[in-house]
Amino acid sequence: MSDTAQKQQSEDLQQVEKVWSRMKSHSPIYDFLLSDIELLSASKAGSMTAQLKVKPCHLNSKGTLHGTVSAGLIDWAGSLAIAATGLDKTGASTDIHTSFVSTAKEGDLLEVTATAAKVGGTLAFTNVEIKKLKEDGTSSVVSTGSHTKYVKQ
Repeated sequence: MSDTAQKQQSEDLQQVEKVWSRMKSHSPIYDFLLSDIELLSASKAGSMTAQLKVKPCHLNSKGTLHGTVSAGLIDWAGSLAIAATGLDKTGASTDIHTSFVSTAKEGDLLEVTATAAKVGGTLAFTNVEIKKLKEDGTSSVVSTGSHTKYVKQ
């Protein structure tokens, strides 16, 4: 990767980190559930990737990843994919869908990837995938989702 591309990638990630810092400071639920999430990458094209280790606060009564955590991650990641495009305000949710494919347990490492499929003058449409990373280098999908936000500034 060229120095210019690396610099741009670093600037894109800094934009997302700035928005995340503001979001976290104004949302106790994000601070509680996602205090340990690690932002890995972002692109001005409207994508971001993060990782989260599953902790006890993420589990349901059966000891597996709670569905609300997946839905919350889809909400969160969709917002940050919008932020990656350069917007400081990521809007208000108008629609969110979550499909639960499998689950995760305490100690599992989740990778969250989000893409802003379209960011218009009024609405933004995002897609999110949450995968469980396995020790052998493979992964399995835990949940997928779409998130629509009202972004008119």
